[in-house]
Amino acid sequence: MTTRVATAADLDAIMALEHASFPTDAWSPAMMREELASPHGFYVVVEEAGRLVGYAGLRAVHGARDADIQTITISAAARGRGRGRALLATLLDEAVSRGVHDVFLEVRADNPVAQTLYLSEGFVEVGRRPRYYQPDDVDAVVMQLDLRGWSARRAEGAGAAASGIPGTPPAGPSAPARPTDGKGWC
Repeated sequence: MTTRVATAADLDAIMALEHASFPTDAWSPAMMREELASPHGFYVVVEEAGRLVGYAGLRAVHGARDADIQTITISAAARGRGRGRALLATLLDEAVSRGVHDVFLEVRADNPVAQTLYLSEGFVEVGRRPRYYQPDDVDAVVMQLDLRGWSARRAEGAGAAASGIPGTPPAGPSAPARPTDGKGWC
């Protein structure tokens, strides 16, 4: 598994995964192209055996105190192995490097797998957007993460695991449950 910064050359593979994962509300190629080229965006891809199996994006204006997770998508065959969590951590690390304090995201109300992942990393629900995802009429759950707190907890967990303190879980991703409905969620 290789994680690297996405480039314009990845657009076709990203769009293939986007349409397979989000058949009713996929982004357009033009929208994704703009995101990949934006100085405010940070997109990464995951490859296995030379094949793109996931991608994720962050929008973080340099110097701003907040940022938004734009997307995290894993192919159906690659889910359930911690790749979504790893991509999320990569985005959050980038947000830390940009001096961000708070990270926001919207997640489908009918996506418990992603909600569980985000909650486990410290995101909290701060609102709902009724019927946000169209044409499915699905609400968006708006979530927020105190990035400084996340970063401190992560550093404490890594330090405790490295010190061999009994009962302390090892640092690193744990695999979220595998979704059963075939959607492109973490």
